[in-house]
Formats: sequence, structure tokens, C-alpha cells
Amino acid sequence: MKQERIVWRNVKRANGEAIDIAVENGIITEVTAAGRANDGIDVRDGSGLFVSSGWIDVHVHAFAELSPYGDEIDEIGVGQGVATIVDAGSCGADRIGDLASSREQALTNVLALLNVSKIGLHRIDELSDLGWIDRELAVEAVRSYPDFIVGLKARMSGSVVKECGIEPLRIARAMADQMSLPIMVHIGSAPPRIQDILPLLKENDVVTHYLNGKSNNLFDDAGQPLPELKEAIARGVRMDVGHGTASFSFKTAEAAKESGIRFDTISSDIYRGNRLRGPVHSLAHVMSKFLLLGYPLADVVDAVTVRAANWLNKPELGRIQVGDKAHLTFFTVKHEKTEFIDSEGEMRVGDQHIEAKGVIVNGRFVEC
Repeated sequence: MKQERIVWRNVKRANGEAIDIAVENGIITEVTAAGRANDGIDVRDGSGLFVSSGWIDVHVHAFAELSPYGDEIDEIGVGQGVATIVDAGSCGADRIGDLASSREQALTNVLALLNVSKIGLHRIDELSDLGWIDRELAVEAVRSYPDFIVGLKARMSGSVVKECGIEPLRIARAMADQMSLPIMVHIGSAPPRIQDILPLLKENDVVTHYLNGKSNNLFDDAGQPLPELKEAIARGVRMDVGHGTASFSFKTAEAAKESGIRFDTISSDIYRGNRLRGPVHSLAHVMSKFLLLGYPLADVVDAVTVRAANWLNKPELGRIQVGDKAHLTFFTVKHEKTEFIDSEGEMRVGDQHIEAKGVIVNGRFVEC
């Protein structure tokens, strides 16, 4: 059935530019200066609204049946203004097909990082037994879902690897090279040491949880970046926030900003527990913490749109362009006192926060 032409008038980009956007049959048909678009059957006043390409959260856990790291796709996707989510290693080769099938009833776009352990997060020490890393099964999974699996995930912290140390990452490196895919590496408590992890990473690989406040982090006692971190960034390794329950510190974030170590992508590491009880709540809430830290709105939005889309090698998801499928998020920035809590329990009060209002994805507008 032919859909109505919908025109949003006087919405603003994150840089403050006021525009009109027209969408018809799920396709962007006009992007003009405010007040210049032709009328449609449905004309909406977007005054007070911002618009960006659809938000992308590159680190979530969206396999609902897993506990504790699981949630419903649309609860953490379109329901929070997020058009595309990347499940970050909930499933290994054993169950990646189940995760792929779960997309069928969802409105949100879903992509996945394959856990290098075949059991995925069925256990939270999934890399403590090298017998759970099956290269042949992983290769077959990637071949079976080439448009779904966008990389590998390795959780390199002591509670996950136990006595296996750095070896799971060495194996993951060989797998990623064989498959021509990037690795997202979760960093946390040692062992292994961060100084042993970073040298194994290459261009387009990702360090997630880069702003954690644990002792085994990317900055020295004076808040200066480790030499291995500078070398990794120079090689093209990307820094991702991956807030999560235990992996974001205001103090570490301030040290990183002061030393010029900026985020490439902002992600939530959201799942049911930290969505309902905090400190994550939503991608918008995590983004708002970076406004509190003094980053411009345009930089924050780019981290969940343009830069995320480029890492996924899907630049069309990060732009607003006539002829493209409509992949848009509408949001406001409310100027009111808001409390923010980091993963260390430190509370700070900001004077503004981002609030998602709606998303267009897969030909549908979903109000938040």
C-alpha cells in the first residue's frame, strides 16, 4: 500500500542547522532549509526537535533469554530511539543462529559480534577453557550469516579468562585475520594486563570499556595515557565507551579528555539489569553524560551515527541524504537538572540531558 508523504518542518541537526525532511514510502525524498520542503499529506511541526541519522549502539546485549546479560531487542532499540543495535558477543557459534532468528519479529535493525567462545554468555567465564574456542564452528557461523556478523568479541578480563591469560586473544587474532573481521575487546581486571592486550590489536579493532575505573586501565596513576595506548590509536585501533554496569568512571573520562584520548563511539553495554536499575538506563542517558563532561552535542551525536556507521562499513546508516532509506532519530535536549551516576557510584549533577522522541527505521515511525 502506498504510504503518505510525511514532512517534518523546522527540525535541527546537532550543529543547530534548521531543516525540513520529507519521507515517502520509507525513503528520504527531500532535505531542505527550514520551511522550504513541499507540503505532504502529513506535515509535522518539528520545532524543538533535533534530528540525526538513526542512532547506532555498537555494544548491547539483546539475546533476551540469557541471564544476566540479556534484554528484548526493541526495548533497547527503537523503544529508546536507537535504530540499529550491535549485539556484542552474547552468542558464540553454538547459538548465533537463534540470535539471528530473533530479529524477525523486531523493528530494530540488529547486527552481531560473534563471541569467540562457542558457548557465548551461557557462562560468564566463557574463555576460561580453550576447548570452548572452536575455529571451524566460528568460520561456518560467519559464512552462514555474512550480513549479520560484523566482527568478533573477546572479553579479556580475569574473571572471564581465568588461567588462560592472553591466549584466547591470540587465538581470536588469528581467527579475525582469517575471516577479515575486526575484534572488539572487552578490557577489565587483570590478568591479562592491558599492556599485553593492546599490542595484539590492529586497525579497526575496538577497545570497549576504555573509560573504566579499574586498576588495569589505559591510563597511569597521573592520568596520562599508557604508551601502548598511544601506539594502538596510531595504528587505527578505536576507542568505544561501552558504559555497562562496571565500566565507566567520570574521573577516567576526565583524564582521557584532558589528555586528548577521545571516544570513537559511544555505546551503552545495556541489558535488562542496568537498563532498569542503572547506571546505564538508555543510550540517550549515556550520551548525556558526555554533555556533562563538556563535549559538544555534535561530537556526541557523531559517535552514535557517522562514526559508528563507518566502523560497520555501512556509511549510509550515518547520513541523511535524498534517495536513502529513512534511518532517523528525533530527540530533544532538555535543559533541567539531572543526576548522573557512574559505574563507581559517583554522582554528578548536570543541567541538560538528551531524550529520544522517535525513530524511523525499516519504513516505520516509532514514537518513544
